[in-house]
Amino acid sequence: MAAQLPVMEAFYTLQGEGMFAGQAAYFIRLGGCDVGCTWCDVKESWDADAHPQLSVEAIVAEAAKHPARIAVVTGGEPAMHDLRPLTQALRAAGFRTHIETSGTHPLSGDWHHICFSPKKFKAPLPGIYAAADELKVIVFNKHDLKWAQEHTAGLKADCALLLQPEWSKRDAIMPLIVDFVKEDPRWRVSLQTHKYLNIP
Repeated sequence: MAAQLPVMEAFYTLQGEGMFAGQAAYFIRLGGCDVGCTWCDVKESWDADAHPQLSVEAIVAEAAKHPARIAVVTGGEPAMHDLRPLTQALRAAGFRTHIETSGTHPLSGDWHHICFSPKKFKAPLPGIYAAADELKVIVFNKHDLKWAQEHTAGLKADCALLLQPEWSKRDAIMPLIVDFVKEDPRWRVSLQTHKYLNIP
């Protein structure tokens, strides 16, 4: 039987945050998540059974209708699924493969770019640190800044370090992030630009 994955939604837009912000990308949001972030803005993604199972071929065919060749696999927690068939098919179609993961499940698949976004609600697995190209920490309160530093151990030397204010707290949190980055310039700011610009 052909490989299938629970797809909550898939859409063509601009990457709003992180290292590739502003670039056109095709997003594949998979259902299923056991991390349970209280501030998650896609809680409807958590139940994998609530979303249709689509074949890898159908997913990639839809992605290939658009001119950009960055495919971002997100969730939910996409690493809950075996992503080898999907990355294989995306690469064969000429896509860069990007994943956004909390690191709580073993990675599968062949990735050009791994965005590791750890969450306090479930600890990441040790193996994600050496694999990550980008560490993106969502900052909800002041303590999260110290917590972010704790996740830098074991990363590759060229892993980008990003701090992103949680959207609902951005006005209160942003000055703290600015001061933190000025004190430790290894870090940089990530903003959810798609929300500021009202881009889906």
